Amino acid sequence: MRDQLLKLEETSRLLEPSVHDRENVRAAVVDYAEKFLNQIDYARAFNVSEDKGSHLLDSPISEDGISIDEALALVKENVDTPGLNPASGGHLAYIPGGGIYYSALGDYLADVFNRYSGIFYASPGAVRMENMLIRWMCDVVGYPAGASGNLTTSGSLANLIAIVTARDAKAIKSAEVARSVIYLSKQAHHSVDKGIRVAGLGECVIRYAPVDDRFKMVPSELSRLIEDDKAEGLKPFLVVASAGTTDVGAIDPLPEIGSIAKEHGLWYHIDAAYGGFFILTEEGKQKLRGLRLADSIVIDPHKGLFLPYGLGVVLVKSVDDLKRSYAFEASYMQDAFAGINELSPAELSPELTKHFRGMRLWLPLKLHGVAPFRACLEEKLLLAKYFHAEVQKIGFESKVDPELSVVTYRYVPASGDANEFNKRLLNEVVADGRIFISSTMLNGEYTLRFACLAFRTHLKQVDTLLSVLNENVKLLMEN
Repeated sequence: MRDQLLKLEETSRLLEPSVHDRENVRAAVVDYAEKFLNQIDYARAFNVSEDKGSHLLDSPISEDGISIDEALALVKENVDTPGLNPASGGHLAYIPGGGIYYSALGDYLADVFNRYSGIFYASPGAVRMENMLIRWMCDVVGYPAGASGNLTTSGSLANLIAIVTARDAKAIKSAEVARSVIYLSKQAHHSVDKGIRVAGLGECVIRYAPVDDRFKMVPSELSRLIEDDKAEGLKPFLVVASAGTTDVGAIDPLPEIGSIAKEHGLWYHIDAAYGGFFILTEEGKQKLRGLRLADSIVIDPHKGLFLPYGLGVVLVKSVDDLKRSYAFEASYMQDAFAGINELSPAELSPELTKHFRGMRLWLPLKLHGVAPFRACLEEKLLLAKYFHAEVQKIGFESKVDPELSVVTYRYVPASGDANEFNKRLLNEVVADGRIFISSTMLNGEYTLRFACLAFRTHLKQVDTLLSVLNENVKLLMEN
């Protein structure tokens, strides 16, 4: 048996590369990353691809490994080239993830020393770091000392955590689901609807409150719906507002909705995944002044703080509400919680084993400070106003003034189907590749979207989009 163990050890030790091997592989990876970053200002935002990375499958997983040069060649051809380049400043389509460099280094460190940040006992420093970041965000939105939260993988999971917390805080039992009522608008992100279903609340009564001509929830209509439902003997328990909708970037009337929720005893949840961090700006503070009224908030650092994909945050005003839903006991964990006063992420979320996500946020905040993040957010607000004004000068209509950094616009030709024209226009812009844009449907109208949140998006990229739009309108009109 000893001989067998020693033989297996010889092979298993290949998982621990030598200093020389680490240097070689690391140098190749860093060199590849540096070339990518040095060319990012000239890289296409979107590459139309026939094979769509399918040649990756020509090199299946096998018993024997390949060289780092071969691996990077596969990545370059099949992963790094086709489709959307989210790292590009020309990504003006969906709400972008960022990808700031120091965050990548934070992830590198977190992966190398692989601290287990789920429980304080196992890694007190890692948990303190994540709790400190949550406290900072609670302070930013105006939450009291008793608030807490969790660093999640995404806004979708953060919304689910909040919905489950609301369900339990309002004691919605299975027998009551069919008469329990949730209120939101049609502009709410689809992850809210998904979260409702996953939380076992799919049979609740879902009321979509009307929106005004700027796609904001109408408080008086919300109040009327709640009163009507109470009169019918139903049980209203949750209202979801948006602070930066995906379609148009609208902010619902947060203070008014908060007052209505308090009056009727509803849990008040705000999905601020996209718009929340604009509160770091002076303009954002005014527009988001109702955030502190919410019982729970979702806010995404991989959006408003420009981090790589994979970090959303849920904040809850009372930590006891989170504990009610997620605290646990297990005999094998009895040592981990004995005499520990610091909160552990595992007590406040569905996860037990988790990645040490705090490093990807802590390191860039400590190295940069908050000032560059604030300036970048202010820049995006101003770029949206600039684009909104300039796109109308070249013949587009834009019916809604931008509230944050999303602008909706469309071209209405003198004759023909405007929806079809704008579809063709979008396809031409995407095929050009320098700028990537998207569309949505607003009141039956095919509408183009300008979603400006990539930290590399500056005046140059916005001017390029305006030029590409103008050129392609002329070409389509001639044809």
